Amino acid sequence: MAALAALSSPIPASASTSAPATRTSGTGAGVAAFGTVGGPTTDRIRSQQWQLRALHATEAWRQADGSGVTVAVIDSGVDGSHPDLAGQVLPGKDFVRSGDGQRDEVGHGTTVAGLIAGRGDDSTGVLGLAPGAKILPVRVLDSRNRYDDARVVANALRWAVDHGAEVVNLSLGGSVASPELADAIDYAFEKDVVVVACTGNESPPDVAEVWYPAREPGVLAVTGLARDGDTLWPGSLSGPATVLAAPGTDLVGARPDGYWTVEGTSFAAPLVTAAAALVRSKWPAMSAATVVNRLIRSAGDLGDPGRDTAYGFGLVDPLRALTDDIPDVAVNPLDTTPPPPGKARFARANASPEAAVSQAASSSAAPPPPPTGTLHRPALASLPAGIAVVLVLVGGAAATLRRFASSA
Repeated sequence: MAALAALSSPIPASASTSAPATRTSGTGAGVAAFGTVGGPTTDRIRSQQWQLRALHATEAWRQADGSGVTVAVIDSGVDGSHPDLAGQVLPGKDFVRSGDGQRDEVGHGTTVAGLIAGRGDDSTGVLGLAPGAKILPVRVLDSRNRYDDARVVANALRWAVDHGAEVVNLSLGGSVASPELADAIDYAFEKDVVVVACTGNESPPDVAEVWYPAREPGVLAVTGLARDGDTLWPGSLSGPATVLAAPGTDLVGARPDGYWTVEGTSFAAPLVTAAAALVRSKWPAMSAATVVNRLIRSAGDLGDPGRDTAYGFGLVDPLRALTDDIPDVAVNPLDTTPPPPGKARFARANASPEAAVSQAASSSAAPPPPPTGTLHRPALASLPAGIAVVLVLVGGAAATLRRFASSA
């Protein structure tokens, strides 16, 4: 068992005339109370959402706003009573305790959900990039923001797929692969679901590879950008498995009892998830494979020309994904490994096999082979000032069952 602590990035108290009420996150070793943290008043929050301007959200919403799309947030739960999420959160499932997934003792999942689908019917508070989408909350992280077995995440993913999720956000992960979670991701692909995951945060510095499940073939692995939009947030993990980049720092997020600022790849991933929801909203019959293809082919190139190990295909561009002339594909261009016998992966009968072959051939190098160690770390997030949340995951069996072409 390995333990890892995450510290916070609070909104300065000077940004507000009042602070959220003190809230206790729970009991247990390594868990502290949510102290009184300064936050901006709601009328200032909207102006601080720089990511919406960077991603041309207003123009993108003329094409689609996410309506009709269900997005699963597999995380710490989602506080559906938050004003910015009123009417946005569906009954889900709690895999930690019994319940509908709308209990969030950490705030991480609520922040992720707000970045995706914060309500857009007023001029205050957090506005998501896909404000018309609905959130399906699936809780797998406990009050210390941890999960002890990747099979819980695998079961949650299967449940979400079976209950209508069309896009899934996984702002969590670890350094050791799980065959059960890999199988669940394949199940999502068979059911034509887009899967998005964060690449991970580099803390402590000995973590050098993109996390699982982001490293799984076919997953949209998202790294985080600094506010200048041209450089990585210093804590972002990247590597050959990186697919897209999105804003990952100085983001104002909803949390139970108020707001905070957050940073990390956990909060970059929801912006790509929201972009996928916009595409699925505009074209409800479009295959998940083509949604993925649109997102990677429309991205704004950063770093070295073409796909690179730092930024992947570049900065996600929802507007171009909704307006560019991009061909349909028959298979996920990020997954060139053959599916198991008798199973389809991201397949639609009306897609073009020729386009799929062309796109798959043009993809960058396959992700690296799995690590040989047993240390497994869950997602890190920025939490309130002075608060350390212990994140623990028990390392499972060594990962030998992989789907990477390079390890076949």
